[in-house]
Amino acid sequence: MPEGDLDALIKLSADIKGVTKVRVYGRIGQMAIEYDAPNRADVLGGLRTIDAQAVAEAKSGYAIQLEPRKHKLIMDLATLVGAHYARRWFLPTPLRAVFVVAGYMAFLRAALRELAQPRLTVPVLDASAIGISFVKRDVNTAGQTMFLLNVGELLEDYTRAMSENELINSLLDVPDRAQKVVGDTEVSVPATELEPGDLVAVRTGMSISIDGVVERGSAMVNQATLTGEPLAVERSVGDDVFAGTVVEDGSILVRVRANTAQTKLRSIVSLVQTADSLKSEGQSHMEELANKIVPWNFLLAGLVALTTRSIVKTSAALMVDYSCALKLTGSIAVMTAMSDAAKMGVMVKGAKYFESFAKADTIVFDKTGTLTEAQPRLARVFATDGWSEDDVLRFSACLEEHFPHPVARAVVNAAKARGLEHRERHAAVEYIVAHGIASSIEGRRAVIGSAHFVFEDERVLMDSEARERVESEMQGFSPLYLAVDGEVVGVLGIEDPLKPGVKEAIAELHALGVKHVVMLTGDSERTARRIAREAGVDEYAAELLPEDKYAYVERAKREGRHVAMVGDGVNDSPALGLADVGLAMGGGSDIAKEVADIILADTDLAAIVRLRRMSQGLIDRLTSSYSKVMLTNSALLALGITGFIAPQTSSLLHNGSTIAYSLGNAKAYLPAAS
Repeated sequence: MPEGDLDALIKLSADIKGVTKVRVYGRIGQMAIEYDAPNRADVLGGLRTIDAQAVAEAKSGYAIQLEPRKHKLIMDLATLVGAHYARRWFLPTPLRAVFVVAGYMAFLRAALRELAQPRLTVPVLDASAIGISFVKRDVNTAGQTMFLLNVGELLEDYTRAMSENELINSLLDVPDRAQKVVGDTEVSVPATELEPGDLVAVRTGMSISIDGVVERGSAMVNQATLTGEPLAVERSVGDDVFAGTVVEDGSILVRVRANTAQTKLRSIVSLVQTADSLKSEGQSHMEELANKIVPWNFLLAGLVALTTRSIVKTSAALMVDYSCALKLTGSIAVMTAMSDAAKMGVMVKGAKYFESFAKADTIVFDKTGTLTEAQPRLARVFATDGWSEDDVLRFSACLEEHFPHPVARAVVNAAKARGLEHRERHAAVEYIVAHGIASSIEGRRAVIGSAHFVFEDERVLMDSEARERVESEMQGFSPLYLAVDGEVVGVLGIEDPLKPGVKEAIAELHALGVKHVVMLTGDSERTARRIAREAGVDEYAAELLPEDKYAYVERAKREGRHVAMVGDGVNDSPALGLADVGLAMGGGSDIAKEVADIILADTDLAAIVRLRRMSQGLIDRLTSSYSKVMLTNSALLALGITGFIAPQTSSLLHNGSTIAYSLGNAKAYLPAAS
C-alpha cells in the first residue's frame, strides 16, 4: 500500500465500533488492531468493508499530502483548531455553551470512571479544573481549557506513537534464521525468506521462528512467550506450533503455515507490550510519584481556595499536573533506548534490564563464541588404528550438524571444506548439555564431546600412552573426543582464537565502572589460562559444568555483587537466568536467547560496550527528566497561584514543556558512528 494511503486506512479502521487502537506497519504490509472483546464481530465485519475504493474516498478528504504520520497529526490539529475557533467566532453564546457542555461530557466520564475505582488521577484533575470555569459561569474559559488539554493530549499521543513505531520497526530489522529442509539437506536461511509450505527443522535448544504444523517428530516446546505457562508442552505430528516458542527437548519438522513477517510482527508487538511491564526502578519511581502527586494537587487547590478565596487561583492549582509529564518523558526515553539498541542489533526485553546492566559491577563471560571467535576452526584431526582422519571428521560432522553451537559449526565446516559427504547413518541424536552428543550407528553407541563427558560420564577407556600422544598432538587446542562402543576412535583439535578487540572492550568496560570481569569455561585449564591472559580478565575458572557456572553467579550475588552474565550456549542458560541481567550473544543457542534478558545479534564485544554507555545514558536521562519536570511544573504552579500568569497560560506552558522534554528524550543516545 502506498504510504499516502496509510492515514486513510488508520482513520477507517479507528472508526469501526469497538476499535480502541490501530497500528499500521506499511514497510511489511501489516496492521495491528486492539479492540474491546465483546465487539469482535463488529470489528471483523467493519474490516471486511475496507477496500481500495473506501480508502480512496477517505483519502479524498485530505487537501494536502505529507509524510503519513505528520500528515495525520496536522489534519487532526487542523480539525481541532478549526472547530474550536469556528464555534467561538460564528456561533451565538447560547449555542456555543451547548457545544462546550457536550465536549465536557467526555472529560466528566473519564473522571467518573477513575473515581469509581476509587482513585484520584489526572482525568479527575482535568475535569475539576474545567468544572471551576462552569462554576464561574465562564463558558469561554471552559472551552479554551478543554481545547488546550485536547491539543496537549494529541501531541503527547503522537510523540508516544512515533517512538513506539520507531521501536517496532527497529526490532523488525533484528535478524532471525531457520533451518530450511531442501531435499535431503538443511540450509540455514533468514526466517523472512520462508514461505508457506516450506519445511523447517527445529531441534533441542532452537527457537521456532514461524507458525506451522508439526509434520514429523515430537518435542517439548516452551510456549511461555504466548501463554505465560512456564512448563513445556509436548508437540507431535499434526499439532500447531507458533513463532517465538522454543524447543526444550526433541526434534521436529514443521511445515510453514503463515507469512513470516506477520508472525515476527506479532512477537515484536507482544515484546513491546511486555516491555512496558518491565519498567526500570527509576521509571517506576517516576510513575509512582506521578500518581501520588495528584491528591496533593487537590490538597493544594483546597488550601489556595481557603486562603485566597479566588476561583482563578484555585483553577491554576489544578491546571498543572506532574503525572503526564513524568510518565511521558520516562516512557519516551525508554522506547528511544530500546529503538537505538535494536538499530545496533541488540534486543532488550524491558527497561529494567538497561538499568540492571548500567548497575552491573561484575560481568561474567562464557569463553567459546563469546570472548573467542564465533566461528572456531578445526586445526587438527587425530585418528586411532582402524579409523582414518576422514572417517573421524565425516562421522563427527554427521553428529554435530544438528546443533547451533560454534564448535559444532567448526566441525561441519571443516568436513565441507574437505568435500566429505556425511549423510545420516545414525539413530536419534541426544544432546547432553555442556558435555557432548550421544547417538548410535549400526547398533553401536557413539559419543562426541569433552574429556569429562567421554572418560568420566561415558566410562570410555584410553591407555595412558595414547592419552599422552593426544595431549602432545593437541597442544594449545581444545580437544573433542569421538568414541564408538567405549573406544576413542579419534580426537578433533579445535582452534579457538580470541576475537579481535576483546582486550580493548574489556578495558573500556573497566573504565565504565565494571570492577570484576570474569571468564567461565568448560574448556581445559591450559586453554583457559591463555585466553584469560590475552583478554585481560580479572578472574577465570576452567573445566566447569553448567551447575558450576550457576554456582559462581549465585555466590557472586550472595556477596552483594550486581552480576551480568554473557553467554551463547545451552550450557550457559542456567547462569543467564540467575544473573541480575543475562545477555545472549548472536549465533548461539536459541534457548540461551529465550532465557536471556538482552539478545545481541552481533558477536562483537564492542556492542556490549555501547550497550553499557547507552544504559548509563538512559539512567542519566530519566534522572534529568525527573528534575526538569518537577522544577518546571512547580514554577508554573507558583506563578499561577500567585496570579502572575493565567490558568490557561500555565496549561499551555505545561503542555509545551512536556512535549519539549519528550522530544529531547527522543534523541539518539549514541552518535551514529559509534
